[in-house]
Amino acid sequence: MIVRVPTLHVLRVFVNEDGEWGNPLGVFLDCGQIPADERQSVAAELGFSETVFVDDRGDGRLRIHTPQVELPFAGHPTVGTAWLLAREGTPVEILRTTAGEVTVRHAEDATYAAASPEWAPPFGYTQLASPATVRTLSASMQTANTYAWAWIDEAAGTIRARSFVPEAGIDEDEATGSAALALCARLGRPLTIHQGHGSVLVCRPLADGQVEVGGNVALDEVREHPA
Repeated sequence: MIVRVPTLHVLRVFVNEDGEWGNPLGVFLDCGQIPADERQSVAAELGFSETVFVDDRGDGRLRIHTPQVELPFAGHPTVGTAWLLAREGTPVEILRTTAGEVTVRHAEDATYAAASPEWAPPFGYTQLASPATVRTLSASMQTANTYAWAWIDEAAGTIRARSFVPEAGIDEDEATGSAALALCARLGRPLTIHQGHGSVLVCRPLADGQVEVGGNVALDEVREHPA
């Protein structure tokens, strides 16, 4: 009897120009060996802010789990999965999340995902006076989902941000594509967001009311994961 062991790809999504930082992401491209009722425990065991389970590569169907809950949509998992599918030779133009269809594209070294800002998890968006004030925040003091931000250069559209997601079991998220997408919709203009320790997200409103968020991705590891 041959026992197939699921392969886990570990990525960092929204890395900076030096390939540093980015939000860690686990992706199972062929997750048929992982029953649906076991996926939440696998995501909790891995401990990434999100883990993606791809049910159908060709159709782009996937599910997204944090260590505590399943999400209908999230930004860095869709960008990372789109990048990985293209790297593995099975690119798609659409990813099918439980929230709906996410359009993806690739330009130069970056990967982008377009979605409705209404799909972003609920956050309190808090504008602070300066990037220095954003840096002083403590994750231990956050009791609700909070996206704190300040202008670095308002004319240039650059922002400093941090994201705290205790309601999903995430103390601080290094790079939050869905929150960046929703903030971009609120401000109604293209943005470059420097989040966490050094991650970089680029987003822009689209004519159909959706918002596109994207950036660069790095592959850290490929390993077998016992199901």
